[in-house]
Amino acid sequence: MVKLIVDYNSDGKKLDTFITSKYPKLNINVLYKALRKKDIKVNGKRISNNIVLNCNDIVEVYIVDNLLNGISKDIDIGVIFEDENILIVNKPRGIEIVSDNNSLTSILKNNFHYSYLEPCHRIDINTIGLVVFAKNEKSLNAIISYFKNNEIEKHYIACCYGISKVKSRTVYPYLFKDSKKSIVYISDEPKKGFIKTKTSYKVIAENKKDKLSLLDVNLHTGKTHQIRVTLAHYSLPILGDRKVWLL
Repeated sequence: MVKLIVDYNSDGKKLDTFITSKYPKLNINVLYKALRKKDIKVNGKRISNNIVLNCNDIVEVYIVDNLLNGISKDIDIGVIFEDENILIVNKPRGIEIVSDNNSLTSILKNNFHYSYLEPCHRIDINTIGLVVFAKNEKSLNAIISYFKNNEIEKHYIACCYGISKVKSRTVYPYLFKDSKKSIVYISDEPKKGFIKTKTSYKVIAENKKDKLSLLDVNLHTGKTHQIRVTLAHYSLPILGDRKVWLL
C-alpha cells in the first residue's frame, strides 16, 4: 500500500490522472480493476468511482509495487519442470496469470516463443507458487480434468496470526460472495446462496512468543478467497490480510 497526499498542483485532478502521474508505468487496466474492487481509499473511504480530488486529500492505493512500477518483461521466472507437454514455473508475487501484456502467460510466450501455452489453473496475484502450463490442447484438457476431479492436490503455505489448539483438521464451511459489496460471507450452517467448501490444514511450525503459526493448507474446492476467509473464521487470519470476513 502507498499513501499519497494531493498537493496544490494536483487540486481538481481526476483520481486516475493523479495516480498515473505518480506511477507512469502503472497499467491503466490494473488501476481501473483496483477501483472496481474498491482497493483505493480517499480520506479513509473505499471508492469505486474516478472522482475529482481536492488539495490535501489522502489517497491510499492498495496495488502491489510490481504493478505500480510496471512489470519488466525481463523478470526472472524460475522454470521448475518442462517437457514436450507441460511447463511448470514459480510465479513471482505481483503478476496475474492472465490479463494484459504484463501477465505471466504473455511474458512466457514473448520470452520463450511458445506456439501454444495456456495456464491449467490460477493462483492469486499476490501469491507466490507453482503454476502449470500446457504446451498443447490435449495436455490442457487432461490437466484441467485432473484438477476438476481432485487428482492433483493444491497445497499452500500460509503464515497466520494465532496458535491453534487443533494441529490438523478438515473443515466444510459455506461461503457466499457478494460481488457488489466485494465481501465474502461465511457460515457453519447451510444458507440460501451459500456454497459448501472443503479446506484441510495442518500446523507445520509455531512461534508462540509472537503468536504466529505456519500452516500447510490443502484446498479441495476453489472458491474466491476460500483460504483467507476460512482461516480467519477459525481464528487463524493470514498475517497482513486487510480484508474483513463476515459471519
